[in-house]
Amino acid sequence: MPEWSNWSGSVHATPAAVASPSSEEELQSLVANAAAAGRTVRVAGTGHSFVPLCATDGLLLSLDGLQGLVSVDAGAGTATFWAGTKIWQMGEPLLAHGFALANQGDIDKQAIAGALSTATHGTGAALGNLSSMLTGARLVLADGSILDVSEDSDAATLRAVRVSLGALGVLSQVTLRVVPAYRLYEKSWPENFDACLERVDELVAAYRHFEFWWAPPVDLCAVKTLNPTAEEIGVRDTEPPSGPLKRYINPERVDWSYRIFPSERDIPFNEIEFSVPAENGPACVRELRELMKSVHPDVLWPIEFRTVAADDTYLSPHYGRPSVTISLHQAAELPHEAFFASAQSIFANHGGRPHWGKWQTWTAEELRPLYPEWDRFAEVRRRVDPGGQFLNPFLRRILGE
Repeated sequence: MPEWSNWSGSVHATPAAVASPSSEEELQSLVANAAAAGRTVRVAGTGHSFVPLCATDGLLLSLDGLQGLVSVDAGAGTATFWAGTKIWQMGEPLLAHGFALANQGDIDKQAIAGALSTATHGTGAALGNLSSMLTGARLVLADGSILDVSEDSDAATLRAVRVSLGALGVLSQVTLRVVPAYRLYEKSWPENFDACLERVDELVAAYRHFEFWWAPPVDLCAVKTLNPTAEEIGVRDTEPPSGPLKRYINPERVDWSYRIFPSERDIPFNEIEFSVPAENGPACVRELRELMKSVHPDVLWPIEFRTVAADDTYLSPHYGRPSVTISLHQAAELPHEAFFASAQSIFANHGGRPHWGKWQTWTAEELRPLYPEWDRFAEVRRRVDPGGQFLNPFLRRILGE
C-alpha cells in the first residue's frame, strides 16, 4: 500500500490507490470508478495542511498533471488555471498578459485548488483571502460529471465552492479575478513590541500590506510593509540587515508583486492560525505573547500578525468581519500539541475561527456557531455530494456529517 504524509510529517495516510491524471477526462474516470468501488476520494496538493484534510484509505489524487494557465479574459479581468497549478507557477504567465493576483501569502508552494479550498490568504486590510478572487470553477462530481459554477450562473453554490475543503468534488479548473500587473516596494524594520501594537492602526492604514513577526528570543517585532510603486526594479542602497532579527528583515527592494510576496520556508514546522475580529487582534496577540513567555518559553518560533478583509463565503474564517489572523509555529520535530491547545483556548476567548488547513481540535459542535451561513454550506454539500464520496473521518468530524 502506498504511504503519504504531509509537508511537516505530522499527518500520515495509507490510501488504497494513488493517481495523477493528465487530463480532465482521466480525472472524471478516476473519480467515477472510485465511487463505483465504494472508495472515498481526496486530493493532495503539496501537503501544506497540518490537519488530516487529505488523508484517505481510498483514492488519493494528485493534480500535478493538471497545471498551467488555460486562458485570460482581459475584458472581464479574469484568468483560468488548471487546479493543480502551484501559486509560484502563476506569476510569470499572468505577467506576460499584463496581470497579477491582487494578493498572495508568504508561501507560494501550494496548489491553487488547495489554497482556495482552505481560505489561504496574504495580508492587507482592504484585500480578501485567495478564495474571494474565485469567480468560477469546474468541479468533478462523484459520478464523474462536471459541474460548472460561476458568479453569473449560480452565485449561491459558488459561495460554497470558494472554501469547500474538497468536500464537494474535485476542482479541475478555477477562474480568478486578476488585476493589472504591479510592482511592490518592500520595507522592513525592527520595532519594540508595545510600540508596534500602539501604532498598529496607523501602520495598517499607511501600507497596502502590513504584517509583523514577534520573535520570542529577543522580544522584538520585525515589521514588514509593502506598497505599490512605479519605481524601477532593484534593491535600494541600504545597509544589509543585521542584528537579532536579520533573518526576518529583507533589504528594501522593488519587484513585480509575485516575486516580492513569497518568503523562503525551508525548515519544516507545524502551525496553528486563527482569525479574530480586527478589533480583538492586539489584545489577543498580547495574551499569546504572555503565554509563550510564562508557560512555553521553550517555543522560539515567532508569532505572525496579518490583516484580511471581510467576505461573504459560507465557510470563510473572514466571513462578515474584517479580521486579524495570528499564527504560531513550532519546529516539526518538537512537540506542539500542548502549546497549540493553550493557544486555541486564547483564540476562543477572542472570537477566533481556525484556518481550515492548520492545527485545531474543534468539532462541528464548536465550529457551527461561528459561521452564520454554516447550514447553507451543508445544504450545498448534501445536494452536490449526497453520498459523501469526498468526506474523510476528519471532515465528518468538523462538518458534523
